[in-house]
Amino acid sequence: MTEPGAPAATVPPDPSPPSDWWRDAVVYQIYPRSFADSDGNGTGDLPGIISRLDYLRDLGVDALWLSPIYPSPGLDVGYDVSDHATVDPVFGTEADFDRLVAESHRRGLRLILDLVLNHTSDRHAWFEASRRSRDNPCADWYLWRDPSGQGPDGEPAPPNNWVSFFGGSAWTWEPRRGQFYLHTFLPEQPDVNWRNRDVEAAQFAVVRGWLERGVDGFRLDVFNAFLKHPDLPSNPVQDGATAWARQLHVYDRDQPDFVDLLDRFRSVMNAYPARFSVGELFDGGPERAAELTADGHLVFDWELVTAPWSAEAWRSLIDRRERLFGRDRFPTLVLSNHDQPRHASRLATSAGTEDVDAIAKAAAVLLLGLRGTPFLYYGEEIGMVDVPIPADEIVDPPARLAGPDFPWWNRDQCRTPMAWTDEPGAGFTTGRPWIRIGDDARRRNVAAEEADPRSVLATYRRLLAARRSIEALRRGDYEPLDAGVPDVLAWRRAIDGSQAIVLVNFAGAERRVVVPWPAAVRAAAGTHLDPPVPAADAALTLRPLEGVILTGT
Repeated sequence: MTEPGAPAATVPPDPSPPSDWWRDAVVYQIYPRSFADSDGNGTGDLPGIISRLDYLRDLGVDALWLSPIYPSPGLDVGYDVSDHATVDPVFGTEADFDRLVAESHRRGLRLILDLVLNHTSDRHAWFEASRRSRDNPCADWYLWRDPSGQGPDGEPAPPNNWVSFFGGSAWTWEPRRGQFYLHTFLPEQPDVNWRNRDVEAAQFAVVRGWLERGVDGFRLDVFNAFLKHPDLPSNPVQDGATAWARQLHVYDRDQPDFVDLLDRFRSVMNAYPARFSVGELFDGGPERAAELTADGHLVFDWELVTAPWSAEAWRSLIDRRERLFGRDRFPTLVLSNHDQPRHASRLATSAGTEDVDAIAKAAAVLLLGLRGTPFLYYGEEIGMVDVPIPADEIVDPPARLAGPDFPWWNRDQCRTPMAWTDEPGAGFTTGRPWIRIGDDARRRNVAAEEADPRSVLATYRRLLAARRSIEALRRGDYEPLDAGVPDVLAWRRAIDGSQAIVLVNFAGAERRVVVPWPAAVRAAAGTHLDPPVPAADAALTLRPLEGVILTGT
């Protein structure tokens, strides 16, 4: 079987980019449904993104990562893909995509696609063929198994005890084959059989197809779950609050030979110059992230996404990450994404403050001042917050399945439309938006914040400009500093004569700090228009929730 849908055109990549451009880059994640709607139908699209490329260039980011844009029934809002090689008409045409690549490159922006290769939609041509019989060309392209026997009701019993991350058994019965198929997520998202080399070849053909169209890299969805134990034995059980937590997931992810598969994937990528990938670690921490990090391939872990607003907690997490990754491996920096609460909401709640903008600015100093490649979720730069969604408006399918044994945070709340203006539709659409817009959009929007030098947006622009101009912020080593007060997190970044001192006050009150300052120290950027510099006595006073970047020789 071959992947349906041929590439529409070939777009040259950015000419002669450095092979390790990702070390200097800030990546901006776009949830396409919610970024910009060009035709008034209420759903964001590719022409809408093209219309905002100048904004993104001027913001100071370097690459765009698009959440899935492929045809999909929408049962996991785009992560149930029915054709990995084409563009869903809801987002535009193949020509729109090629124009997006070209226009991004023309502005010096690189484009990263979200690849969902662990599973497909049950409406994908591969699965529709596979489920028909046990003797067709795609018969072994998914994980099929005979029942283990009969259940108490006389029905076929699943092959093992594996459970779905979205609740219930990970196995669904298909009467046409007289077998069960595996799905780590929804029953409509069957897992592909990566141990079948025809499947691997077909998946890599998809990768090459997008690379030929000029794509600069990929984010790999739940990539450490691609391979399962070949015998599919039951997982060990343990105590836990949910069905998923009551198993040790030793056989349904993180298999020993996954590194070999990742090496083969990287070989495909390396045939194209300066291409980059980042894997989403499924249900794992920085230890595993560090193990799977390689040249040109980064890994998301989620400790920073869930960290409380506490200097002590952040100091401990960063020190541990630095020990695990060492100097030769590059971590990722991410505070929010399409699956997690927006960090302005989460951290303000953790800090016990209503000053969301102050928290958003201080978090920006963390995101852009620490060592690693920062990933900025759309709307973070204007301090967007989670939007409560009434039960009768829920779109996120797992949220509708939530119950005592399956607690679930409704992801709709962090996927609401970008606020561009204070007009009806927030400048996102002239029609009815696919999901409600936040009540604060009339004051928290791009147009309003562009006019205010003290806004979250203006702060992000200053910080991004500082990161671009100071090599130590992009490539420097990380050295923790003792600021003398526990509420202040302080560190030094240094490389080849370039250095920066970064301080963040986690307290809601002033803090006076002293650290070893560089010579001829000056303020590069911070959460305030007038960042402080050390006084003659070498002390510096930080205002409540203030962050500052200082530089010198």
